Amino acid sequence: MNFTRRTLFGIAPFACLQVRAADPAPALAPTFPAQPPELAREMVSVSHGNIQRVRELVKAQPALAKASWDWGFGDWETALGAASHVGNREIAELLIAAGAPPTLFSAAMLGQLDVVKALIAGNPGAQRIAGPHSISLLAHAKNGGEASKAVYQYLDSLGDAGAPPMAPLTEEQLNSIAGTYVFGDASNQRIEITIVRGQPQFTRSGAVARQLFHLGDLAFHPAGSRAVRITFSGNTLTVYDPGAVLTARKL
Repeated sequence: MNFTRRTLFGIAPFACLQVRAADPAPALAPTFPAQPPELAREMVSVSHGNIQRVRELVKAQPALAKASWDWGFGDWETALGAASHVGNREIAELLIAAGAPPTLFSAAMLGQLDVVKALIAGNPGAQRIAGPHSISLLAHAKNGGEASKAVYQYLDSLGDAGAPPMAPLTEEQLNSIAGTYVFGDASNQRIEITIVRGQPQFTRSGAVARQLFHLGDLAFHPAGSRAVRITFSGNTLTVYDPGAVLTARKL
């Protein structure tokens, strides 16, 4: 077959189309259409302070601005919640601009006094609701620095926007609960109770440590989860959520 210039120009587009059609499609994530959970976790993690990575993730997947993650026992934290409780205004404003819904906690940290007052007026007692990791609304305002000073003063005047006091723990009590507890034979069926700066922490093998807040009589709730109870009796640890879901024995 003889090819003329016109013939070649005529078949060239179809040749390109055939090559493109043969290119493999990008592999879909197993969670599609939901976004990969590892990206959600990373987004929440870096929103505590890594603004460069926050920008990269939001540019690649804008919906990650609304990401949230459960750190354990239902201690859900959003990307905006992370930036808010550490007082990172730059990341918080970036996330809101990208579509993260503003909250009472972000308003407190950003110094938006009128917003905070309006939300509390419309929802009496809202100042007593804790944020992620049981961090109080008052602490969010404090971490906002000078820009949120007026919000801090207003919340402080309410008298109940801070964290409730924990029941005291003696050194003997701390020593009695510290140690390794098991609830099965698998390597991840172990719980370590450690003492960090005078406060107990609960860590399941392979998971993130959770601070425990003492309510009295060796009964605790984990950070961010006031409805959960963790109790100690002799060599036994029991988790209630709200009924008993786990019993572990100390080695």
